[in-house]
Amino acid sequence: MSVSPAAGKPADPSILVNVPKLVTDYYALRPDPADPRQRVVFGTSGHRGSSFDGAFNEWHILAITQAICDFRKLQKIDGPLYLGMDTHALSEPAFASALEVLAANGVDVMISEGTPYTPTPVISHAILLDNSQRKTGFADGIVITPSHNPPDDGGFKYDPPHGGPADSHVTTWIESKANEYLRTSLEGVKRMLFERALQAPTTHKYDYLHSYVGDLESVIDMAAIRDAKLSLGVDPLGGAGIAYWPLIAERYGLNLTVVNQSIDPTFRFMTVDWDGKIRMDPSSPYAMERLIGLKDKFDIAFAADTDHDRHGIVTKSSGLLPPNHYLAVCIHYLFANREGWGHDVAVGKTVVSSSMIDRVTARLGRRLYEVPVGFKWFVEGLLSGHLGFAGEESAGASFLRRAGGAWTTDKDGIIPGLLSAEITARLGRDPGEIYRDLTRDLGDPVYERIDAPATLEQKAALAKLSPADIQITEVAGEKVQQILTAAPGDGSPIGGIKVVAENGWFAARPSGTEEIYKIYAESFLGRDHLRRLQEEAQTIVSETLARSARAAAGG
Repeated sequence: MSVSPAAGKPADPSILVNVPKLVTDYYALRPDPADPRQRVVFGTSGHRGSSFDGAFNEWHILAITQAICDFRKLQKIDGPLYLGMDTHALSEPAFASALEVLAANGVDVMISEGTPYTPTPVISHAILLDNSQRKTGFADGIVITPSHNPPDDGGFKYDPPHGGPADSHVTTWIESKANEYLRTSLEGVKRMLFERALQAPTTHKYDYLHSYVGDLESVIDMAAIRDAKLSLGVDPLGGAGIAYWPLIAERYGLNLTVVNQSIDPTFRFMTVDWDGKIRMDPSSPYAMERLIGLKDKFDIAFAADTDHDRHGIVTKSSGLLPPNHYLAVCIHYLFANREGWGHDVAVGKTVVSSSMIDRVTARLGRRLYEVPVGFKWFVEGLLSGHLGFAGEESAGASFLRRAGGAWTTDKDGIIPGLLSAEITARLGRDPGEIYRDLTRDLGDPVYERIDAPATLEQKAALAKLSPADIQITEVAGEKVQQILTAAPGDGSPIGGIKVVAENGWFAARPSGTEEIYKIYAESFLGRDHLRRLQEEAQTIVSETLARSARAAAGG
């Protein structure tokens, strides 16, 4: 991974997205169904792309929304649909397109009252709250967001009645049906004018803001934070939670400062990420440079990405905590301080998250549930209450209410931030200090993820790796204990490979949302050992891509 000289610096005006052109292309360009890059494709979490390259345009949204309406009829889902969007430039036009189709199909749609933006976890919370009071007519939802992706991207994802990301069976059906609509030039897609859709009797205002904020004390000890009189800082990164933080501070009497109140679809206020692009990633030290610089002004500070489903925690003791470090601290704290959780409640992690989580979980005497990348794999466990905490290395997490029971079944970037304040208030030490204590007892791992460009063909080749492709018995000087292509928790394919030894591991997999591949590696023996793991992983990836290229060339 080559780090850009611009990384961590304010965005140069030359890289700012041309919003008028972006929105014009959304309406003006028609996707070519014969081009795989312009079809509807549901990755790890929904369909994403830019209107500039024909990957996220009006026809995509009209087709996907009609496909969702068809799916609802097929599954007899006839309750309200909770619709929300983030602050990306393409979210507003996509919202209009979706509502035009939903209203024409007679779907009862709940749109935000008071603030135009709705965080991803707030949609999940609303669906679960509604369905807890129903025996029939269950609710579902749509969230319009590309998460932390660059400003020229758009995103669109569907949440079934369980409130979390749809699983692959659902998304495959929707994807196929939407592409069929694209091939037939939207024949069969119902639609009405946006002005009529807004006034339709099936379009309803819903107070997402107060419903979610008013329920927070059921999942976080807000009184402990208030009574400790902590000084809190939060950066919404120009995202959908911009109106939520002031209300949280007011309702619960917190000394909380919103350090950035800007909403700007160019996101010009960001410092750029590792590759020189603007990306609202709260786990990136480059993107979080400004909040890190304010760490000494607050007892604890935190941020969330554009749709507020990822978190970043900035401590006085350690600066920005790597996501894996904070996940380990959350698990250590929650399972010792949530008396309402049963003894059989487990810990959920993805296969590429730190093995420190394994060690913390083992010391707690809890069961570990390890799944492929993607929060959809945690949905049933959170919904049933069998998972107390679920987290992934990319700074996504959610956990149960204080007394047990589901809070959200999607990632929630708000409650991990507030939990860092609860931890600091209750223990008198910040999460960075607590993580250092854990390393003294359980080892001090070094973890790193490397991203590199990959074509669709190269990503497909990586996803098909099998144990037979890995002809090694040792890795970085240690005996190989496991070669995994399926997750230990549920046996589902991980879409890549994971090689495990006693004191380290590596994994290689294609991204589900961007044209890159990822190599994850972790060592409990230090940075030199980590480098050896990465080199051996890179060799495997390079050989796989070379084989793929030869096969494509017919050699």
